[in-house]
Amino acid sequence: MNRLLAPIILLTLTALARSALAEPGYAEREDVHAFIADMSERHGFDAERLRAQFRKARPNPAVIKAITPPADPGSRSWQAYRARFVEPARIARGLDFRTRHAATLARAETRFGVPEDIIVAIIGIETYFGRHRGRFDAFGALTNLAFDYPPRAALFRGELEALLLLARDEGRDPWKYKSSYAGAIGLPQFLPSSIRRWAVDFDDSGRIDLVASVDDAIGSVAHFLAEHGWRDGEPIALPAKVSDGDTPDVQALLAEGIRPARPPAELAARGIATDGAPELPAALIDLPTPGADTEYRLGFNNFYVITRYNRSSFYAAAVMDLAEALRAARP
Repeated sequence: MNRLLAPIILLTLTALARSALAEPGYAEREDVHAFIADMSERHGFDAERLRAQFRKARPNPAVIKAITPPADPGSRSWQAYRARFVEPARIARGLDFRTRHAATLARAETRFGVPEDIIVAIIGIETYFGRHRGRFDAFGALTNLAFDYPPRAALFRGELEALLLLARDEGRDPWKYKSSYAGAIGLPQFLPSSIRRWAVDFDDSGRIDLVASVDDAIGSVAHFLAEHGWRDGEPIALPAKVSDGDTPDVQALLAEGIRPARPPAELAARGIATDGAPELPAALIDLPTPGADTEYRLGFNNFYVITRYNRSSFYAAAVMDLAEALRAARP
């Protein structure tokens, strides 16, 4: 490095660091004051202690950028999305995970009625079996989303509230939780409200730990799906043949959403081939890929249940496909 440039670069970096430190935190904002007052009134939190927590929080553009949907929704590709998760390395790691935790997975399936491969697929997609658990401070990320991301501010204020309650229940500093950019925690990437409602102590340790306890993670995923209506033995989805996806009937069916409501016979009357489909309510699911034919499936109750974990048809279809790949690759 040029010796004349080095002092200039050092001074610039120092000035930027001082500027970041000098930037006012969330504790000075009126909307945060209102949140603190509400937490104090409804849950008995000490207002000054909460203000001290918010003084540590700073705007983080990386959080907002990560959660902002693409400007062109049409650029989403099912084939590209699927290829990220249903691929040889993840399948191999999933088989190893299944072997190492076979007893716990079998116990979870017996207790909650959720297939082992579905549990493994969800943990595999969420964190690559624990390899990617998140690098953000949950409190900081949720503060950014709760007060600087208007489209879903109400949701994330609820999650910030849940995180503070969780930390108080566990006797922990709320800044000690690591998470994804959206505040999801541990191997199964549960949001704080889901931890408080659905997480279980599956290793009987006397405490729930979704970060260090694989047993707790497995049991919690199964419990979540069971409580959201998983039906043991029923299908998740089946391929559907659509001759023309632009017809008014098909577009109307897609507009109805992913909650299963129509019997296959009714779908068939609208031009959807449903050969071999059971007589169960279904929804028409489209999985588009730019420049390629759209893939269609009939989504049944269990498909809808998976979308309660992550409200995306791509996600639910990828969980289904990874689970099938794990089942097929099992020795």
